[in-house]
Amino acid sequence: MRLALIGYGKMGRQIEETAAMRGHEVVAIIDPYVTEKRSLMGTEIEASFDTTRNLVKADAAIEFTQPDIVIGAIRELSKRRIPAVIGTTNWYDRLDEAKHIIEADGSCLLYAPNFSLGVNMFYRIVSCAAALMDPFPEYDVGGYEIHHNEKKESPSGTAKILVEKILAEMKRKKTPVWDMLNRTPAPEELHFSSVRVGAVPGTHAVAFDSSADTIEIKHTARNRSGFALGAVRCTEWLICKERRGVFTLDDFLADV
Repeated sequence: MRLALIGYGKMGRQIEETAAMRGHEVVAIIDPYVTEKRSLMGTEIEASFDTTRNLVKADAAIEFTQPDIVIGAIRELSKRRIPAVIGTTNWYDRLDEAKHIIEADGSCLLYAPNFSLGVNMFYRIVSCAAALMDPFPEYDVGGYEIHHNEKKESPSGTAKILVEKILAEMKRKKTPVWDMLNRTPAPEELHFSSVRVGAVPGTHAVAFDSSADTIEIKHTARNRSGFALGAVRCTEWLICKERRGVFTLDDFLADV
């Protein structure tokens, strides 16, 4: 598989290494913020879609950039009919626009707030736990996430998905609260906090707490390799058939 990388930050570099380990080749890298001339594997870094010479060689693209760049990247890849895997989060308010672009061009796209296969198993575990706990008001629920101090968004996309999963299963919880609470939370509120510190790749935890005991479910990433592997595996899945439309990591897991 010949890959284009859209964004060449820490994740982009990890994806490049992971792709090479799985026998794939990076043929194009686009990142306007990187000033170095070449990547770790020798591919030139281009400043924009308008200047790249190698994008036409790509079988698929993996994108990890910033929310304000995503739709433009999707538009450029879609019009070239290059299947795209989108790893950036906090752009989902424009998801309908992305779907319209993909459908109009007959292209395909897969997006996820977190490409770690472990995290996506974690989602399912939390959903089951929330459903089990809902009939027992003795147990309150809340959570937290910790990420490195260079992460730009808060809360994380993964935290938002976790809260959606909990709210879907616990009918007595209605409203997420992301900010600091300097008051007593209402019974229907679900408090989920964020911490930014050091070099933590990513930790997410959900706790069900009563006066008698606490049940905590936690996922801790050791490094970025799990995220990169998930993104590359989803890209392999996306191009293994003549797929059209917009997919999520749930589609990949259901098929695999």
